[in-house]
Amino acid sequence: MEPVEALERIAFLLERQGAVPYRVQAFRTAAAVIGALPPDEVRRRARGGALGRVKGLGPKTTRVVEEALAGVRPEYLSGLEEAGGPLVDGELGQRLRRALRGDCHLHSDWSDGGSPIEAMARTARDLGHEWCVLTDHSPRLTVARGLTAERLRAQLALVAEVNEHLAPFRLLTGIECDILDDGSLDQEPELLAQLDVVVASVHSKLRMDQGPMTERLLAAVRNPLVDVLGHCTGRQITGKPRPESRFDAGEVFAACAEHRTAVEINCRPDRFDPPRRLLRQALAAGCLFAIDSDAHAPGQLDWQIYGCARAEECGVPADRIITTWTEHQLATWTRTGRTPHR
Repeated sequence: MEPVEALERIAFLLERQGAVPYRVQAFRTAAAVIGALPPDEVRRRARGGALGRVKGLGPKTTRVVEEALAGVRPEYLSGLEEAGGPLVDGELGQRLRRALRGDCHLHSDWSDGGSPIEAMARTARDLGHEWCVLTDHSPRLTVARGLTAERLRAQLALVAEVNEHLAPFRLLTGIECDILDDGSLDQEPELLAQLDVVVASVHSKLRMDQGPMTERLLAAVRNPLVDVLGHCTGRQITGKPRPESRFDAGEVFAACAEHRTAVEINCRPDRFDPPRRLLRQALAAGCLFAIDSDAHAPGQLDWQIYGCARAEECGVPADRIITTWTEHQLATWTRTGRTPHR
């Protein structure tokens, strides 16, 4: 195993386990530093015991590089692999995971993600996806460095470049657009209409009274520019817990079904949103679904198995899940609002 490969694999596994960002960044930084050096220089420094003096390397990352150069699988990596087995038990979720072709919700370092766009797309491809949608935040979410219209337009040009490098894999254009207090969307409508997929989510005033919150969500899911309703309850179940937003789920899911707006099954272990009772209610209402990682780092893209497991538990069929569709089927649906033929 080459040193850069070992360092990147460690970073991936740490992200998958939900490690704090600074631990992950140490290995990603070391991978970038080693990758930029000529291989002969890396070996020369290692032989002379000078590798640890390279800026960007620390004791742990230096040891990983030295072990990889010696032809030994790094001990730190082996420990992570032993501890990082399957995220769910047995075969639960595996059938749907094998059926997935894409992911409609992920973030890059253009907003509050931790990795470049191409790194996110390349990892999605390597995990077996045919496509994924880049959905950085909209401008109102300043804490997450939400994209102004100008920055979003610049990002679209970069996405086109990434697709040239990674074809036939496709990185689709998108956004996680804030649902404002009145149900309108936090971006220029003309720009939203250019995107392949729009995920709309509530990030503010999550404790709004049930009536206004219901109207807020209804306005969003009825908007023809919206394709996916993101993490509908806004709950947090780990870290600093946050209760579910209160809204009339029957009305909202009926509107989602009528307007062919998919309900997101958010796979983040701190969210698992919607809870099972609402997932079953959305299924009974006739909704479509998107099993989305909401990844903010490459290793978190693997979290989709959590959503697959929950969907299987609740009896969601694969043909109701838009992330099992081909890119062509997805594009047909977003353009016309009609479910494509399988």
